[in-house]
Amino acid sequence: MSQANYFVQLNNINVNDKTEKKNGFTYLSWASAWGEIKKRYPDATYTVYENKDGLNYHHDGCTAWVKTGVTVNGIEHIEYLPVMDCNNKSITLANITSFDVNKAIQRSLTKACARHGLGLYIYEGKEFPDEMSTTAEEQKARPRDPAAEIKAFAAGYPGTQKEAVELVRQILSEFGYARAGDVQIKDLDNVLLSLINRKKVVL
Repeated sequence: MSQANYFVQLNNINVNDKTEKKNGFTYLSWASAWGEIKKRYPDATYTVYENKDGLNYHHDGCTAWVKTGVTVNGIEHIEYLPVMDCNNKSITLANITSFDVNKAIQRSLTKACARHGLGLYIYEGKEFPDEMSTTAEEQKARPRDPAAEIKAFAAGYPGTQKEAVELVRQILSEFGYARAGDVQIKDLDNVLLSLINRKKVVL
């Protein structure tokens, strides 16, 4: 896959079923992010950059941070992330544990994956990837066809075709309509809901 397209492919992946909420924030686990990338790009690699002393974190004498990189399709994206506590506050150097550093590394790698497109919509505060959001917006913008929607209901009715036609006629009459094509958009949802409720009685 070309470099121009790989970002789009990763950016369009819906990872909502792999996220969890913590303290009001949505998180994608490193294992899930890396798994999604490796399934599509087996040659992808990642790097945890050590400091000059061979430690897997860097510091300024007061606080610390990690530096990671994820390479996909021959392109590496670097991510820096502070070593933080559960409230997303920097931990002082004297109080940092190996667990804190490991957690920061995993979060940093996940963010590096997002720079390649995977789960980026989460950091943008969106509920779905761009492709899915666009599809939803297009569906909302598309004009509704009352006759077609009511006909689709009738086609899925569990009884006979004659019974379906009669039920539709009854419901339309209750709303003051003679034909499905006459139903106004403002009434369509209520008409369909009435049809569905009557269908449940049959089932």
